[in-house]
Order: sequence, then C-alpha cells, then structure tokens
Amino acid sequence: MEAYAGEWLQFLIRWVHVITGIAWIGASFYFIWLDNSLTPPRDARDAPDAVAGELQAIHGGGFYTVQKYRVAPAELPPTLHWFKWEAYWTWLSGFALLVVLYWWHADLYMIDRAVAAIAPWQAVAISAMLLAGGWLFYDQLCKRLGFAHERLLGTLLVAFVGVVAWALSHVLSGRAMYLQVGAMLGTMMAGNVLFVIIPGQRALVEAKRRGRAPDAVHGLRGKQRSVHNNYLTLPVLLTMISNHYPMTFAHPHAWLVLMCMLLLAAWVRHFFNLRHRGRTVWAIPASAAVGALALAIAIAPVKPSAGAHVSFADAQSIIHARCSVCHSEHPRQEGIAVAPKGIVLDTPAQIVANAAAIRAQAVSARAMPLGNVTGMTDDERTRLAAWIDAGAKPD
Repeated sequence: MEAYAGEWLQFLIRWVHVITGIAWIGASFYFIWLDNSLTPPRDARDAPDAVAGELQAIHGGGFYTVQKYRVAPAELPPTLHWFKWEAYWTWLSGFALLVVLYWWHADLYMIDRAVAAIAPWQAVAISAMLLAGGWLFYDQLCKRLGFAHERLLGTLLVAFVGVVAWALSHVLSGRAMYLQVGAMLGTMMAGNVLFVIIPGQRALVEAKRRGRAPDAVHGLRGKQRSVHNNYLTLPVLLTMISNHYPMTFAHPHAWLVLMCMLLLAAWVRHFFNLRHRGRTVWAIPASAAVGALALAIAIAPVKPSAGAHVSFADAQSIIHARCSVCHSEHPRQEGIAVAPKGIVLDTPAQIVANAAAIRAQAVSARAMPLGNVTGMTDDERTRLAAWIDAGAKPD
C-alpha cells in the first residue's frame, strides 16, 4: 500500500510540474520572442524618449500593441503584472518529485552498483550539493564576467556541466546522472528568477515609487539571465524526458552522449532566437539534424553474439530472478507497486509476448534491471539474447 500511495503522489506532483512548467516556458519563450521582435516606435517623437521598441500582433481575434520602455515609464501603471510563480512552482514541484521518486528510492533509481557501490544517503547528499553548488558556480560566473564576456561565460558553463556529467557517471546510474544534470540546470534557471530577475524588478519599481531615477543595470542583469534561461530550457526538457530512452543513458559513454544532446538542443534554440530577430540561418537546423543523425548512428547498440543454444527454461529462470522482481502482478521490489509500463513476466506466455522488449531493454540498451538492482550478469544477458534471437520459443 505504501508503494501504491507513493506512485499516486508521484503522479500528482508530476502533473503539477508539467502544468507549471508549461506556463513558465511559455512565458519565457514569449518574452524573449517579444524582445527579439520589437521595432523602433512608429512615432519618431517616442524614439529618444522612454520607449525602446514596440510590436503589433493579432491573436485570438484581436489586435495588440505592445511597448517596451528603455528603463521604466514616467509613472507606474495602477496594475503591474509579474511573472514569477510559474518559475517558483515549477522548481518546487520538480524538487518534490526528485525527493519522492529519486531520493526516497535512491537505492533503486540513483545507484548502479556496477558503477559505484555507494550508500543511498551518499547519492542523496551528492544530488543536494550539486543543486546548490551548480547555482553558486554559475551565479559567480555571471557576476565576475559581467555582460561583456557572454561567449566565455557560455564556454565555461558548458565545460562545468561536462565535468559534472563525467564525474556523476562514475558514482550514479546513467538515468540518475541525466536527471541530476537537468535538475541542476533547472535550479540555475529558477535561481535566476528568485535571486536576480525579480529582485531587480522590485528595485526598478521601488525607485519609481520613491521618485528616483531607476538604475538601468537591474534591467540589464534581468535580461541577461532571462536569455540564459531561454537557452537552457530545451536542454532541461531533454533531460526530463531522457528516462524514457535508455539507449542514451545506458550507453557506456552516457555523459558524452548527454553533452552532445544538450549542445544540439541549445543550438536549435539559437536558430529560433536568430529567426525572431529577422535572421534565418538554415545551416543551424541542417547541422543539428546531421549532428543528431551522427549521434544516433554512433550510439546504436551492437548486436551481441548469440552463442550456444539456450533453452526456454534457462531464459525463464534468468527472467524470474532478475526481471520479475519488478515486472510481476505482485512486484517484490521495494518502491514498485505496479509492473513498470504494465509489462508482466510471470508466465511463459507473457515472457514470449515481451521478448522483443526484453531484448531491447535488458540486452541491447542494458538499461534493465533498473540500476541493475538484481545484479544481472553479462553472461545472463548473452544467454537471453541467444534464446530471443533463436525465435523466443517456449520450447
């Protein structure tokens, strides 16, 4: 019952996470698009004044005119809309999901004893320290390099993420490594909103209320961090869905695969940002497509040698010992209430019907058992491959 209640809790938190994430990403993408699409004011008298640019749009059956001020309007409007809770609730729900799924069941979801035989509390401690440490490193980079060294800042951030991914690949499971890198980047994004963007906006508003000239640096810092968030969004989304694709996180060089995918995702975002500024560089999506194809070819699993004949009884004994702990009508693995993806491997008919999935997940991708919690050996994987490749017959 505890495992069943835990799955419902995960489901509800994930639902909140997806909803608030959509709201945050939508607002982020819209405002970066808006900034990139602004044109000089049509009325020349506005140009040297407070208005930096404007945009005309049509949506939902109506026309809109949007203006952006260089720093602030002459007078504060009576109603001022803020965009912060989307970011806060996305991070809070994501952190809650990290706790109830990964930290709560660290021995299952975070640890692969073939990688490192660490204790669950050590995996959780590493995860927590990286959330805080990643933000502090990135924030210091921004503060020390300022606005004039964006390329250097980006290069150092990529190098930092690469080092973190490589280091995590030696202590956590591949699945947990991907999720942890995504959580770290998501924390950087939420930290930008909480510690830089919103405080800067408060400073601008407070200056206007007190009749002082607002300091433009607050707007510049906010814009810088907003652009960073824009480029981090697609990489973070990629890590969030990566657990559905074990051919990536189960690869022997999973950290390098991750870095290639993160860079490709940011490169695609760059294409759209340029396009919104009026520059369409088709070489970017073309190169991204070539890069994705090359990556897919490079990580394609090599079919293992089938070897000697393996009986169904032998294959069934392996599956019952290594797979049915989770994939059963009544899972025995702690933290698993229902067989993952509804795949049950209790009977010969069920095993034969799911032979292709066993071949893909347990043999080719080596992603199952999850974290190799049941200790499936290379020899057992080879024997399963031999039985399946010979026709997966129940003898």
